[in-house]
Amino acid sequence: MNILSHDEEEILETLWRKLTEDKIALNLDVLKDNEAFKKLIEKKFIQPDDEQILTKKGLEEGKNCVRRHRLAERLLSDVLSVTGKEVHETGCELEHILHKGLEDTICTLLGHPTKCPHGKPIPRGICCEKNLKEVKKFIMSLDELTKGQKAKISYIQTEDKNLLKKIIAMGILPGLSVKLLHKFPSYVIQIGESQFAVDKDFASQIKVSQADIID
Repeated sequence: MNILSHDEEEILETLWRKLTEDKIALNLDVLKDNEAFKKLIEKKFIQPDDEQILTKKGLEEGKNCVRRHRLAERLLSDVLSVTGKEVHETGCELEHILHKGLEDTICTLLGHPTKCPHGKPIPRGICCEKNLKEVKKFIMSLDELTKGQKAKISYIQTEDKNLLKKIIAMGILPGLSVKLLHKFPSYVIQIGESQFAVDKDFASQIKVSQADIID
């Protein structure tokens, strides 16, 4: 397994964006003496004499770097209310710790966003593809459960930052089991040993996996 440095990831991210999104010719002369660039050649992420420049695994890792960066920006913007240039700058730092599946957890938590706060597309991940397949067959809103049913939380779908913060603070997170105890006069749900009374709008933002429902 190749462990990439901060500088190596930055180069792969930049090259991927230039080649696949901006589609512009690159002058690699400015990088030829860069140590991180040389390391990427040694690790076979880059083939400088080829028109493509990035190898197959270089393209994949470059895409993943961009994905982590833009998901980090969404997290900062949607959950932590970071604004302005700090979104990009802090997102640039945060992306380098979103490894080992953590980016998929963030993506699922945010409802598989398709664009970053600047309007640029977020490359799809395995969790997104899985969700697209499951939505047609298994996913429903928590308020659609019947009294006494259990399900597993799949993701949270809301653009309301305050509501998302409230949901997270309550510990309502993807992967947890939830049981609908009552639907009237309010929706009463149970997660672990905790019970919460919420309204229909709140419950409708929580998407659960119908495949995991236990009557």
